[in-house]
Amino acid sequence: MTLSIRWKVTLGALLAVTLGLAVAGWLALRSIERLELARLTEDLEARTGLTAFTLRPLVLPLTSRSQAAGRSPATVDSSLQNRVRELSRHALARITVIALDGTVLADSETADAAVPRLENHRTRPEVLSAVTTGRGTDVRVSATTGQRLLYLALPIASDSSLAGVVRLAIPLTTLDARLLHLQRALWIAFGTAFLVSVAVSVLLARGLMRPLSDMAAVARQLAGGALGQRIRLRSHDEVGVLASTLNQMADQLEAKIREVSEDRAQLLAMLTAMVEGVMVLDCRGTVLQVNPALERMFRVQGAEARGRAHGEVIRHHELNRLVTQVLESRHNQSGEITLVPSGRTVRIEASVAGGQRENEACAVLVFHDVTELRRLEKVRKDFVANVSHELRTPLTSIKGYVEAMLDGAKDHPEEAVRFLEIIMKQSDRLNLILDDLLQLSQIESGQVLFKREPVHLHEAVERTLALIKPLADKKGHNVTVSLPPDLPPAAGDEDRLVQVLTNLLDNAVKYTPDRGTIHIAARSIPVGEPDQDQVELSVSDTGLGIPEADRPRVFERFYRVDKARSRELGGTGLGLAIVKHIVEAHQGQVWVEGNVPTGSRFIVRLPAAK
Repeated sequence: MTLSIRWKVTLGALLAVTLGLAVAGWLALRSIERLELARLTEDLEARTGLTAFTLRPLVLPLTSRSQAAGRSPATVDSSLQNRVRELSRHALARITVIALDGTVLADSETADAAVPRLENHRTRPEVLSAVTTGRGTDVRVSATTGQRLLYLALPIASDSSLAGVVRLAIPLTTLDARLLHLQRALWIAFGTAFLVSVAVSVLLARGLMRPLSDMAAVARQLAGGALGQRIRLRSHDEVGVLASTLNQMADQLEAKIREVSEDRAQLLAMLTAMVEGVMVLDCRGTVLQVNPALERMFRVQGAEARGRAHGEVIRHHELNRLVTQVLESRHNQSGEITLVPSGRTVRIEASVAGGQRENEACAVLVFHDVTELRRLEKVRKDFVANVSHELRTPLTSIKGYVEAMLDGAKDHPEEAVRFLEIIMKQSDRLNLILDDLLQLSQIESGQVLFKREPVHLHEAVERTLALIKPLADKKGHNVTVSLPPDLPPAAGDEDRLVQVLTNLLDNAVKYTPDRGTIHIAARSIPVGEPDQDQVELSVSDTGLGIPEADRPRVFERFYRVDKARSRELGGTGLGLAIVKHIVEAHQGQVWVEGNVPTGSRFIVRLPAAK
């Protein structure tokens, strides 16, 4: 369990106070005990000296006879025993007279008959000390009485030698009682001091920890993102200086974080808004950052890409080779790769950022999707080639027949007329191509203004059929129309929509063999919201049909499925391109499908009029 600093300070102070009080109490008790024991010893020594002086006349004759007999006395001297008991009552102490060999001669606490059976006292510490040094003391529990006693022994000496030892013993019960009473008083005092110390420690810890707690709370709020929080200054001591320093640091941190956040937000906004994909690598080739455009371009997840090697994120041999060259040479590189299986073309610009360590930007790769650009370049090249070819064909024919007339055909009226008719026909074809190119260019450049009016498709279809019906009847085609009576009007320019229908029906008549079927149909497509409803118009035929591989390209300029047959039928190759641009200018869609079992089906969807 982790303790707070408040409890650590409180418990530390209490532990120090407790140890101090315990040591002080123990030292006080020991000192008092030693003083009391020293006082008792002095008092007991005085009583012991008087007792030894009083018993000396009785002990000297007794020990002299024993020494003369060569053995200890077998019986107790009654006069000595009586005298010892009498002195014990006056001295208020237990008196024991001991011979030099350790035999107990008299004892005030023992019956006369039991005195000879007392154990030898020669080995008692106080007796040995009295014999050797002239004075002996000891504190121990008596084996005879079971009490804790203070013993003091003094020798009984004659003029020339020792006669015995007198030992007085007093019980330490009073001393122990006094020490116990003192110990209780000390415990009460120390307990009171401890409680006061607890209160003082708690108050001290609270006063010390309150600013620290405020600092911790503000630090947590700062860590949580609340950068506007500050510590309230309560004092001007070291803690107050620390709080002021933390406030200054928080101000600087807030300013730096705001600056970094603004820079990061601007950088992320730029990276997010960029159409080009961006990948940032460190010196080891580890991905540090990718933008959403690159995620969409290579179908990777930014969270999964970061921290991984570039070769694991995008597996492409040419890209990996380019990155390796940039990281090794530290020079800018560029290249172009083709993605499989999408077939998209990507231009890569690799720049060195200057980072030298891990997790530092070392190289920045910018990916440009140039697929549409390359497609437009190809379309431009194809367009130039097709225009050149389409214009060269009638010009070549015109030039050839003019040269033929200059070579002599003008002298033959019939040949000259036929040649002039061919020249006129080729001139008309050339003029038609130029008119279509000019019209297509005007539509693309926005020079043609389209009306936004309700167009009833019944009327538009009738106008178109009036133009196309003679051509269809000439080839024996069966033209059918299926338009519901409640068909809503389309929003657009009626003349341009008639032009769309004319091109579609003209192609249907041209590319459908004799006695074919051409069907015009329309329907309403509700989207769910009235402002987004659509009207669909379709033109189906039973002609040659368009292979599925060629359908996406039939709306390109000069694209022909069968070039020889298209020129034979007099098409310019621009009609469907004009159709597409007109429909898209109306915010509509146009596409072609296969018509079961044969032929093609062109579908035009236009927004319904509000």
